[in-house]
Amino acid sequence: MSFLTLHRLAPKLLNSKVRRREPHDNLKDVLADLIPKEQTRIKNFKQQYGKTNIGQITVDMVYGGMRGMKGLVYETSVLDPEEGIRFRGYSIPECQKLLPKAPGGEEPLPEGLFWLLITGQIPTEEQVNWVSKEWAKRAALPSHVVTMLDNFPTNLHPMSQFSAAITALNSESSFARAYSEGVHKSKYWEVREDLQTITKGPWSGKTVTCVSCNFLLMMLFFNTSDHEGGNVSAHTSHLVGSALSDPYLSFSAAMNGLAGPLHGLANQEVLVWLTALQKELGGEVSDERMRDYIWNTLKSGRVVPGYGHAVLRKTDPRYTCQREFALKHLPNDPMFKLVAQLYKIVPNVLLEQGKAKNPWPNVDAHSGVLLQYYGMTEMNYYTVLFGVSRALGVLAQLVWSRALGFPLERPKSMSTEGLMGLVGTKSG
Repeated sequence: MSFLTLHRLAPKLLNSKVRRREPHDNLKDVLADLIPKEQTRIKNFKQQYGKTNIGQITVDMVYGGMRGMKGLVYETSVLDPEEGIRFRGYSIPECQKLLPKAPGGEEPLPEGLFWLLITGQIPTEEQVNWVSKEWAKRAALPSHVVTMLDNFPTNLHPMSQFSAAITALNSESSFARAYSEGVHKSKYWEVREDLQTITKGPWSGKTVTCVSCNFLLMMLFFNTSDHEGGNVSAHTSHLVGSALSDPYLSFSAAMNGLAGPLHGLANQEVLVWLTALQKELGGEVSDERMRDYIWNTLKSGRVVPGYGHAVLRKTDPRYTCQREFALKHLPNDPMFKLVAQLYKIVPNVLLEQGKAKNPWPNVDAHSGVLLQYYGMTEMNYYTVLFGVSRALGVLAQLVWSRALGFPLERPKSMSTEGLMGLVGTKSG
């Protein structure tokens, strides 16, 4: 399978029904009403509180990857350490309940989540259908991108193919053309490119009814669709977009970050680890034997992949969502049973060890097993699916970054000597 094959096959697996558009269903019209109000609200807020101190920066934060620093505005989602992710104020269970679904489907449609991320409003079925129609009109790949994908060597990682293809789509950038023609900065958000980069994904504009496709929707839209702005891929798209790079370039940069083993490749690493565990221990094993295996892993200086999170201090709500799906649809799958057994044992071991700030599983502890169960056995493609999902959040935020006139992102860097001088300590 190639990335191009994935793009070509998906429309055959998915089916859509689009209704006639009503004037109030047009997303651009809705944004045209929302944006001036939000511009005024933020302008007033900055005038009154612009000089207010909202936190302190420590030397540990500077050396520790800027974790915990409040230094970025990201409107579409918020990640709370105790509560988990909220999309425009809605939790994952609330989104599952409130967002429109395909006929016979159980999981929200991508068009509905995208509408929510952009507008902050739960869409109607008509509004979702309008988005579906707009996406479908723009789903085709230009011939030069198809040729490029066909000519890539078979050993080129799918994420590299994905990123390169997105970059090559820059030839279609209406934003880049409008900017070169001198469009006013107040109109940057109106360029339809900001809303259509997402449509080049393999599922664009389609709705589904079968259980396996309900699974695909759940995986795509609640796995990595949005996870506030500080993670590598979201922050990268924001940073590159702040240079007024067009959405294709911004999203491609984000995908290069997502391709890293500490970010989007993590679930692939979890599945490799689970497979090795299963091979070594055999079939069903006792909790005590599993506990010994986990302790031996930790004592050897290794970690238990899929456990812990940079922000969360509880079980990842996305893990919980996937666990509930598995309990319903594949309760007897051996790999799911293994994941469930680890969920019962690993947190207590990590708590006993006393080193982990968060001993609970994250989304990567579960997602690979579900993908494998539904026949997606080529692990190198897992991150591509998550990358398609990530387009929802980062492109929705890009629209608002342009609408609110966010400036070029340019934090101040310092040398170790400079930091030492800042805190009054001499080097050495």
